[in-house]
Amino acid sequence: MTAAERREEDALLRRLREDARLLAEAFALPLRSVARTRRDARLYGSCDADGRIRIRLRSRVTGGFLKYSSLVATLCHELAHLRHFHHGPSFVLFYRELLEAARARGLYRPASPAALRAAQVPRAGPLREDLAASAPRRPRQLPLFW
Repeated sequence: MTAAERREEDALLRRLREDARLLAEAFALPLRSVARTRRDARLYGSCDADGRIRIRLRSRVTGGFLKYSSLVATLCHELAHLRHFHHGPSFVLFYRELLEAARARGLYRPASPAALRAAQVPRAGPLREDLAASAPRRPRQLPLFW
């Protein structure tokens, strides 16, 4: 990693720490620290019961930085674990509340639903479009967390 890349990564981590501090204070969460994981870490983030959060900043495939909204979504997921150390209904509700607070503060800006649909629906040939048109329509649900 070059010195410039290291400075860029350090700046990104400082920004994420500040946003974590703001959200943790707003919800009275016992946040202790936010650190980066290894670039090859399998998980996007992890949280310890003592308030230590680790987040992977870079893509395992490309090595480039993940989108900031993705980092904030991971951060909110890990912050939610500071109150609910499980993935049950109370965790999901609190995670959504944190995401909404991050969105209201301008920290979390997910792609628009139209952009998500365009990115997720592969273009099909005529036969596939005919089959798709005859299939019953169900709204797609994105995973709440990963």
